[in-house]
Amino acid sequence: MNAVSTSMSFASRSTAFTYALSMEALREQVPAVFAPTAHESLSEKYTFIPTERVLSGLMNAGFVAVEGRQAQSRKGSPLHARHILRMRRRFETVQLKDSIPEIVFLNSHDGTSAYQLRVGIYRVICTNGLIVSQGALPMVRVNHRGDVVDAVITGALEMAERFEVLAAQVERMEQRSMFKDEQIDFAAQALAIRFEDIAQAGMQPPALLAPRRVEDAGDDLWRVLNRVQENLLRGGLSRRSVGGRLTRTRRISSIREDVRINSRLWDLASARLAA
Repeated sequence: MNAVSTSMSFASRSTAFTYALSMEALREQVPAVFAPTAHESLSEKYTFIPTERVLSGLMNAGFVAVEGRQAQSRKGSPLHARHILRMRRRFETVQLKDSIPEIVFLNSHDGTSAYQLRVGIYRVICTNGLIVSQGALPMVRVNHRGDVVDAVITGALEMAERFEVLAAQVERMEQRSMFKDEQIDFAAQALAIRFEDIAQAGMQPPALLAPRRVEDAGDDLWRVLNRVQENLLRGGLSRRSVGGRLTRTRRISSIREDVRINSRLWDLASARLAA
């Protein structure tokens, strides 16, 4: 399953706060947001409310959409596919050194996903989007029953109120130094998240620790987490296939896998804070 994604290139933290996707851009890049009906296979119990209506409510509540993408399959309809929007508060009061807190909004109109809200973090340095696990900060899930707009908006506002808790956790990660053997162990656990059989990964855990830019070099937990996350999800790392052929890891484009891996990585980092 592939995904259509927006292209974002932020030069600084200040421009990251001024960027927002217009409805026209969203309509072109994430057509499922504007689906006129639910998938024909769904029963009458399914209440169809277009993502556009929920999005408009979130925008009226002070959020803006900054990224959007949706799953693509050969058989599925692009209007009903699983889609994801990353939202920011128009005026953010929580300050992080190199990151911006976000609300991650997921939905579909084919019965494969309820309305979901998760907390996310956009890191300006590497334009990566982390997703906080449900265990760290509760996820809001709203089923397709009745008028869900108010429930989703209320959930988003309540989650945004917890951005300060998130900021405190990030600061603790920045202050948590890791020895080299700890970093390798962390990378090994992360590799097992993507590859169920480590023997088939075709690469060693230290490969995930390689920084892609000078700003990512360092031994604190926050930078280790971000290096590992980027290397796991963006791909491009050298590996040996099962047949012994030298190849490169693929970028994770599946929305489901993106959320799963990000959430599990956050759990790994949180466990290091508790240790």
